[in-house]
Amino acid sequence: MSVPPPIEQTPQINECGELLLATRELMDSLWQLGWRHFGPMFVRYSHSTVDVQVPRVVMPLRIVLARFQPSKTHRRILRKLAGYEVRIIPARIDATRDSLFQLHKQRFATNPPPSLESYLGPHPGLAPCETLEVGIYDDGRLIAASYLDVGRKAVSSLYAMFHPDHGDLSPGIATTLLEMSYARSRGCEIYYPGYAFHETSAFDYKKRFRGAEWFDWRGSWWPLDPPAPCP
Repeated sequence: MSVPPPIEQTPQINECGELLLATRELMDSLWQLGWRHFGPMFVRYSHSTVDVQVPRVVMPLRIVLARFQPSKTHRRILRKLAGYEVRIIPARIDATRDSLFQLHKQRFATNPPPSLESYLGPHPGLAPCETLEVGIYDDGRLIAASYLDVGRKAVSSLYAMFHPDHGDLSPGIATTLLEMSYARSRGCEIYYPGYAFHETSAFDYKKRFRGAEWFDWRGSWWPLDPPAPCP
């Protein structure tokens, strides 16, 4: 039986390139190799030193939707959304979204994200691929939004933000669950929630989904089984 390679032997990868327009099939292929994008700039890197002195090993994640089942914690989070409105629309940047972004970025003590455009690019929703906004509304007011790239057989979560007054909704996990539900409705097979690290970090919540797999930077995906327990 094959086993994943030792983490300490992860190859050093740090690549980037610009791509203005990509087909759905190409996006599927890029995500499968660990690529992500910020507007037209595509990147993939196996190690990160952000906020740490010793490099952490980047863990690209994906969820096989046929194997995903929500946990008790996930079902509880979804029940909290009762009474809120969910809208899925083409991504865009305007004063409402920029204001929400500015509030959300206050959560980051160091290296705060510069702007929403730095994640979505100057033409969100159109290039380099189709990008949708999954929004949660409270009495008509946008309180949380995540951005989802759409390929042919896969989707990839790009960024999520929320109003700090509504953290009790666990909006980051809530929009993840909504994105996966939407992906299933489109007949997609794979959901990419983004990167985590092999080391403990604030992104560990991304590991807590049944059906999760991680990329070894050699071309293979391995089951993250069992998933890390929900708190």
